[in-house]
Amino acid sequence: MFRRLFTEHPESVGESYVEHFGVAARFGGIMIVGGLGAIVHAVVPGLCTTTGSDTVARLHAE
Repeated sequence: MFRRLFTEHPESVGESYVEHFGVAARFGGIMIVGGLGAIVHAVVPGLCTTTGSDTVARLHAE
């Protein structure tokens, strides 16, 4: 069970647990910032007009 939860997936993408943690945490942080920008845009349409789509494009390019 431990292996399945913590090492099986990282190994399947060629990463150690620590490497995978770093990549996933970084992506997650970027998505949170983009999501917050999209929420700001929902409330005030003149603000953060491209933050959400820029975030998606940035992550897709990686």
